[in-house]
Amino acid sequence: MKYLFASLFFVIELMCATAFAHKPSDSYLTITGGEEYLTIEWDIALKDLEFLIGLDENQNGEITWGEVKARRKAVTAHALSRLQISHRGYDCQLKLLDVLATRHSDGGYVVLSLSTDCPGDAAELTIHYNLLFDVDPTHRGLVHYTNGEIDSTYVLSPESPLLELKTGEVNRWNSFVAYVEEGIWHIWIGYDHILFLLTLLIPAVLIRRDHQWQPVESFRPAWTSVLKIVTMFTIAHSLTLWLAVMEYVTLPGWIVEAAIAFSIIVTALNNLFPVLHLSGWAIAFGFGLIHGFGFANVLIDLGLSSVSLGIALLGFNVGVELGQLAIVAVFLPLAYLMRSTTFYRWAILRCGSILVAVIAAIWMYERIFNATIVGL
Repeated sequence: MKYLFASLFFVIELMCATAFAHKPSDSYLTITGGEEYLTIEWDIALKDLEFLIGLDENQNGEITWGEVKARRKAVTAHALSRLQISHRGYDCQLKLLDVLATRHSDGGYVVLSLSTDCPGDAAELTIHYNLLFDVDPTHRGLVHYTNGEIDSTYVLSPESPLLELKTGEVNRWNSFVAYVEEGIWHIWIGYDHILFLLTLLIPAVLIRRDHQWQPVESFRPAWTSVLKIVTMFTIAHSLTLWLAVMEYVTLPGWIVEAAIAFSIIVTALNNLFPVLHLSGWAIAFGFGLIHGFGFANVLIDLGLSSVSLGIALLGFNVGVELGQLAIVAVFLPLAYLMRSTTFYRWAILRCGSILVAVIAAIWMYERIFNATIVGL
């Protein structure tokens, strides 16, 4: 039994760790062929550049365009030291053309516009990318190659920092697999989605009788409840993920993120004071619609063509579901075995729900007011 307690304590540790987690980051590397020479646009988040080399000269918490321009040489030197592109053994000479600014779903980005001396019709390219891997293992480099006819995407990670790109081929299977892996990774490091799912699952091994939580008598009702919750959450977030990525529905990022935090607060409080009179699967469906918009950001920011976007969307969604099932496979047996203990009903259900509600309330405040309380 002590191993079960230790395992469930791990869940609580995960909840606590989220309060101090470093938010993962992406950079967007767009390589364009088809002309005489390759050209590159590289979007790097301001927050990452601040972390790497420092941009906020007066330390007032706001990065101005003037501060970015003042650090232009340092930004360029650092970035180019972390990117190598070669063609048939020759290292392409990357030269800065301009520094621009843009916004992605998670904030402001610097855009490095680069020229190269490698031919625009190069059939093979080797890309070695290492912007942040040595200091942030959650970082990803999202590569988009296009030449007007071919359009393909790839994901670079600390485990796979090297890409052998055959520009005339579109390996859709490799792109699909890459986005399956990215979907799994996204749900595992998306602490708010994990907390929402766990908060929904905690009461699944209990039943409410006479205003008291009682353990279910067999595994079947617990499993059925979990199956309904996961299925409804999947249907709901898949629907809005598709709507958002296809740009049929567009919502401001901060509203989506704040609403996700709100959904966690309501779900946690409903574990303590069941006033919604809704089944877990109904709550999962309703709030799952909001979480789908949150999943969409990483794909929207790539700016892919319809075919590449379809592959990325399918792969990413499959990955999210696999990651979700892995969490359920670990949590449900432990919760079922401990459902009759006082520890489960008090430490996990009650104290865990209070802790989740507090963390989510901090997230919500930070996301609405763009504030930092404990560096969430």
